Amino acid sequence: MVEGFTLLASSAQSSARAGILKTAHGEIQTPVFMPVGTQGSVKALTPRDLVAADARIILGNTYHLYLRPGCDLVAEAGGLHRFISWDRALLTDSGGFQVWSLDELRKIRPEGVEFRSHIDGSKHLFTPQAVMNHQRRLGADIIMAFDECTPYPASEAQVSQSLQLTQRWTESALEWLDKNPPLHGYPQQFFGIVQGGMYVESRLAAIEHLLPFDLPGYAIGGLSVGEPADIMYTVAEACTRVLPAHKPRYVMGVGTPENLLELIKRGVDMFDCVLPTRNARNGTVYTWEGPLHFKAARHAKEFDKPLDSHCSCYACKNFSRAYIRHLFHAGEISALHLASLHSLHFFLSLMKTAREKILIGEFEAWSGDLMRRWQASKASA
Repeated sequence: MVEGFTLLASSAQSSARAGILKTAHGEIQTPVFMPVGTQGSVKALTPRDLVAADARIILGNTYHLYLRPGCDLVAEAGGLHRFISWDRALLTDSGGFQVWSLDELRKIRPEGVEFRSHIDGSKHLFTPQAVMNHQRRLGADIIMAFDECTPYPASEAQVSQSLQLTQRWTESALEWLDKNPPLHGYPQQFFGIVQGGMYVESRLAAIEHLLPFDLPGYAIGGLSVGEPADIMYTVAEACTRVLPAHKPRYVMGVGTPENLLELIKRGVDMFDCVLPTRNARNGTVYTWEGPLHFKAARHAKEFDKPLDSHCSCYACKNFSRAYIRHLFHAGEISALHLASLHSLHFFLSLMKTAREKILIGEFEAWSGDLMRRWQASKASA
């Protein structure tokens, strides 16, 4: 299969787009939401569940897999696809965000980041070359640049210094990749990451630096780190206006269903977030009518209502809100499984429907109606 991105349709009313991203492990229809399997597993779900929900790509985290079980062990198993029995596409992030979030446990240096493991306190060094080596060994279809995630808020001087570091690390990573081909018999697509804090000029400078490399795709990092949503949308839109139209755009670590629709409208193609499964494990799922706090007492006798009457997932087709609420309060693991299954199914269905609406020219009307329904649901909750 030839790797690459094909743009199929663009909206006349906004920057929403539909396309196909081809990888060595299958085609990915965009817009796409990518379930997060931090340690090689999407929490509370199996690969069979993900296939049933039609997930075409999932994420693994380089930082966590490096610490446990180790990238060498995964490579010995034949790569992450074989290790976790997943024959569809995989993306591994670089671990830059996780290292950044360690705060007290890490020290940023020109050559990389020295950090202590959150598991046992052992000392490690992530350089751009080392991170590329780890991702070569893991064998994901899409691998990410090692970057420094700029905190919010940050001064222009802080952002400038951070961006220069990310740019040097990206160049070092590309030099290393050029000398060290993939290990598992298929190509890997390297995505650069656009940093620059909340300063549009810094973001544009980051893009200007990346464009000459003609990369397979571009991620917009450093969003959803505490900034207001309107700032996130402004920054993302400024980036998509100048990023190449024939390459996929990926906003990392975002977000709520509203965030996804707003960013699709601004030209973003790819998303990932732990939100659907994390919230589900804590008693809240997402539905076509808005968030549902299924552990609440008012659902105790809803024997004939599924989590979402518009959903066709296994949980909604077979079980009531009352039963899943009972499982949750009884401490049964199946509650976490069923809630996570539904919530992820909803996110994937949302992207599938968004794509269909883009292709027929109805995305703006459909998404506007849906978000108004969600707002009304919040107001009446």
